[in-house]
Order: sequence, then structure tokens, then C-alpha cells
Amino acid sequence: MENPQQHLEALKDIRQMMKQSNRFLSLSGLSGIFAGVYALIGAYFGHQLIHDYIRSYWVESRDNSSIGMVIFKCIVICAVVLTASLITAFILTARRAKKSGQKLFDHTAIQLLINLFIPLAAGGLFCIAMLYHGMGYVILVGPAMLIFYGLALVNASKYTLHDIRYLGCLEILLGLISCFYLGYSLFFWAIGFGVLHIVYGTIMWFKYERK
Repeated sequence: MENPQQHLEALKDIRQMMKQSNRFLSLSGLSGIFAGVYALIGAYFGHQLIHDYIRSYWVESRDNSSIGMVIFKCIVICAVVLTASLITAFILTARRAKKSGQKLFDHTAIQLLINLFIPLAAGGLFCIAMLYHGMGYVILVGPAMLIFYGLALVNASKYTLHDIRYLGCLEILLGLISCFYLGYSLFFWAIGFGVLHIVYGTIMWFKYERK
């Protein structure tokens, strides 16, 4: 007579394999660390731009005609940070997927990308709309980016490592707090996209990749 305990363990193994087959498990923790570093560098240059503008506005000419150029340069910085982060994530994730024998663009990975980019696309269009409607909304772009990014991570977490859900919740919380301290939007942006990414990436590397 077979041991019921063996049946139970076999069922647990089957359940675990089915769970893993529905999740993309090759996300690289190192890509999170690099993304955080890129964000901190971008935040530094953004701070320098804003600092130089404030100094020229209050000390020199009091001319606000260049504010549009400052915003444009900040958008360029964000675009460069995003592009560098995506390229790095693609390279490192592809390398890890190859090592683990998992396809980079299988059905689960495609579902992950769809669920990630729907909130991201909505958030991007929302931020563009705020910029379109005038300078009074610009200060809300930073909190909106954090909130929609957090929603995207939470939405995509069911198709990848569950740990990413916690990062998403922290991003949402940070964005909501930032809404009440608008003068520190860049500071919260640096924490959310910089520090949290570095902490998350480090934890993921030690937890899943170090061995």
C-alpha cells in the first residue's frame, strides 16, 4: 500500500510546477540595481536643472521664459533613464533566461508585458495630458509616475516573482505621500525609482541569483 504522505508530496510538486509554468521567473535583480542607479543619476541632473533655473529666476533676470526648456530637458532625462533601464533589463533578463532554460518571449512573458504596459501607457498619457494643460499640473507628474508605475508592478506581479508586488505597493504609497509634499516631488521620485529599485534588486539577487 502506497504511503499517503508520498501522494501529498507528489501533489505539492505538481502544484509547484504548474505555478512556475504560469510565471516568468527570469527577471534579473541586477537590472533593478542598474535601473536604480540610472534613476539616481537622472535625478541628480534634474535637480541641477531645476536649481539653475531657480537661481536664474530669483537672482538674475526673474524671467520664466525658459521654464518650458527646463521641463523639456527633464522629460529627455526621464526618457534616457527609461531607455537605459529597458535595454539593461532586456540584456540581463535574456542572459538569465538562457541560463535557466526558459524562453524570453513565451506566453507567460507576453502576458507579463501586457499587464505591465497597460497601466504604464495609461500613466504616460495621463502625465502628457497634465503637461498639455499647463504648468500648474507639472508638479503632479512625479507623484503620478510613481503611482502608475506601482499599479503596473502590482498588475504584472501575478505573472512573475511575487516579490515585485511589494515593490509596486511601496511605489504607490510613496506616490500618494508625494502628493501631499509637492515641493519634494523630485526627492520622492529619486527614492521610488532609485533607492527602492536598488534595494529590491539587491534582495532579488541574494534571494534568487547569487547561488
